[in-house]
Amino acid sequence: MNIALDYTSASRQRAGIGRYTRSLIHALAQQDTENQYALYVPRDALYLDDARAFPKNFHITRAPLNERYMVAMWQRAQIPLPVEIFTGRADIFYSPDFVLPPTRAKKKILTVHDLSFKRVPETAVPKLKWYLEGAVPRAVTRADLIFADSDATRDDLLELFHVPPERVQTLYSGYDAQFHPITDEHERARIRTTYRLHKPFILHVGTIEPRKNLARLIQAFSQLPQRRELELVIAGGRGWMYDDIYAAPQKFGVSEQVRFIGFTPDADLPALYSLAELVAYPSLYEGFGLPVLEAMACGAAVVTSNNSSLPEVAGDAAWSVDARDVQAIAGALERVLQDAQWRGIMQTKALAQAKKFSWEKSARQLRAAFSL
Repeated sequence: MNIALDYTSASRQRAGIGRYTRSLIHALAQQDTENQYALYVPRDALYLDDARAFPKNFHITRAPLNERYMVAMWQRAQIPLPVEIFTGRADIFYSPDFVLPPTRAKKKILTVHDLSFKRVPETAVPKLKWYLEGAVPRAVTRADLIFADSDATRDDLLELFHVPPERVQTLYSGYDAQFHPITDEHERARIRTTYRLHKPFILHVGTIEPRKNLARLIQAFSQLPQRRELELVIAGGRGWMYDDIYAAPQKFGVSEQVRFIGFTPDADLPALYSLAELVAYPSLYEGFGLPVLEAMACGAAVVTSNNSSLPEVAGDAAWSVDARDVQAIAGALERVLQDAQWRGIMQTKALAQAKKFSWEKSARQLRAAFSL
């Protein structure tokens, strides 16, 4: 069969959905040597170094339009120009990023990662929220099959968009092989030097935006008795509506102990996770929460939220708290920091929990859906 696939997010985003798309499609490419894949990207694609690793039946096609104009043409103006003008004939079309372009494919498959714009609308940029409010329901209506990142997101689709249950499957994420405990002292020393990690530290990984709940995390960190002997290291690129987040360290009197180290290359994350005293991820809402899984795969002790998909990912291998309760977050951080025995138990459980997820398993499920 000829399968067309929107590879835009992989070519335009280093983290988040971009990483999800790259990992899932490369796992698929290792399994499927029979079907022909046309992966289209916009003219302003930035990240295509991974394309060299695709087998011959996976072809990258660069469209003549920038991403902005493609979105405007298909989602805002709703011009019915089919995606096949870029990909050629397609029996099946798959979008891993919320929306569907016009297509003549017999079967249309869509991934909806989360409905944060509905569940926590205050954390979304108003213009983006307005766009998603229109584009996502249209795509959900047109799709023959919808993948949700978690049972929590599947439940959101059933409740908020009234999607028939038989049209929605949960497709979990996995983690790349590089995520494992890093014990090599040279690599650990390299990361300590690169990021100036001279004290024990709590780590957070994620885009700097309100949904990650970083202002409350910083406030909770400021209440730790041992805060002056620690650092809170926040790794992630700038997202949106972040002014209050960057102002929080000064507001709570921990400017010297909180460090924003910016976007961190994937290659550096395993050692960062392995070096951290614990990983804190008290998000207000997640469709899946990939940093939690990757941290557990590296044997990190994790403090996360008890909402949305996070209990599915963490299981009993993390300390779960009410994300809106600063005292609860602080209490969990302190308990894990002070109790080395408990921290060791969590780390052992984390490694076992992570093994329940894999991109190979996810790709098998995706490939099974590519049938007419």
